[in-house]
Amino acid sequence: MKNRSLVAIEEYSKEKILYMLEMAKEFEKRPNRKLLDSKIVATLFFEPSTRTRLSFETAANRLGAKVIGFTDPKVTSSSKGETLKDTILMVSNYADVIVMRHYLEGAARYASEIAPVPIVNAGDGANQHPSQTMLDLYSIYKTQGTLENLNIYMVGDLKYGRTVHSLLMAMRHFNPTFHFIAPDELKMPDEYKLFCQKHNIKYFEHREFNENVIADADILYMTRVQRERFTDLMEYERVKNVYILHNDMLCKTKDNLRILHPLPRVNEISYDVDDNPKAYFIQQAQNGLYAREAIICDVLGITLDDVRNDK
Repeated sequence: MKNRSLVAIEEYSKEKILYMLEMAKEFEKRPNRKLLDSKIVATLFFEPSTRTRLSFETAANRLGAKVIGFTDPKVTSSSKGETLKDTILMVSNYADVIVMRHYLEGAARYASEIAPVPIVNAGDGANQHPSQTMLDLYSIYKTQGTLENLNIYMVGDLKYGRTVHSLLMAMRHFNPTFHFIAPDELKMPDEYKLFCQKHNIKYFEHREFNENVIADADILYMTRVQRERFTDLMEYERVKNVYILHNDMLCKTKDNLRILHPLPRVNEISYDVDDNPKAYFIQQAQNGLYAREAIICDVLGITLDDVRNDK
């Protein structure tokens, strides 16, 4: 069987994305199943994580699989100098699929090329986070009723934010209009703007963040400034509080607006936003369970028909 790894979201066609959303919908109807009974899922997290790791592990458990892995590389043989190659090959002896987060860009791609079992990229440096993208797409689809022709505003750390990079690439199939709101130090990298130009995606760049700028948004995608990506902490201090969303800034927004955030938030969304019905980031995190159930099943060769026929 060919390797069914999920390394980068651009590997998914429009049809594949819609197929995966249908599978996530089935799992939302009934999350608890035995489709992965006797399977082993390994979660290898070389970087800290809360939602991604716990939702993958919950997804595996709810599907009947067993989970092995680590959350701190200091307690593994990598602290003794074991290479990533040897770690992946060793864990492949024990698991049917490996979910991996790593601080190096390209680590998931490398792992997928050497592993005899599927690799699911749970984030590689500032590069991509495809499973987060699938739950983002599912959240957008649920709240808007479509993925087509939406105004998506991305705010904050667009330089290092792997979630916005992946979402931008996935949305190329659906004729979005992007608005990038960031200070110069954190603006969307040129490679992603070139990607937009190549795929005829409309985009606008802003420095200002206020009620007038965001008035036409369908999706407001907030991000935290990622301290761990900065080599100059003085630069981080300059930009960490540049954009903070307050409830009164939503006064001119459309009724269908939903506010997303990959979490964790630091202070970029004020707590007075939490009770606004347009806030959706907690439900968004819940959607991660269903999206990741779909991803694990798909890389293991379980089809949408298998899920629908599972009684």
